[in-house]
Amino acid sequence: RMIRSIQIRAARILLGWKQKDLADAAGVSIPTIQRMEINGPERSSAGNVEKVQKSLEYAGVIFIDEDDDAGVGVRLRKPSTD
Repeated sequence: RMIRSIQIRAARILLGWKQKDLADAAGVSIPTIQRMEINGPERSSAGNVEKVQKSLEYAGVIFIDEDDDAGVGVRLRKPSTD
């Protein structure tokens, strides 16, 4: 499934990250993050989209798919209690 630009922005903001923080975590450039957030991830390489998505998920983001009742979204995973 392809994440959407609004999900990338929302996830980054939920984490309190600037675009540079996400770029650093994903190992991509800031202009790549800007393009994904403005033009959509479909305008980037699949590899870069995967890096961004994995970085956000590793940081605790859960991507929510669209369904009949609601649009796409994001939320944060509960912190582990280990």
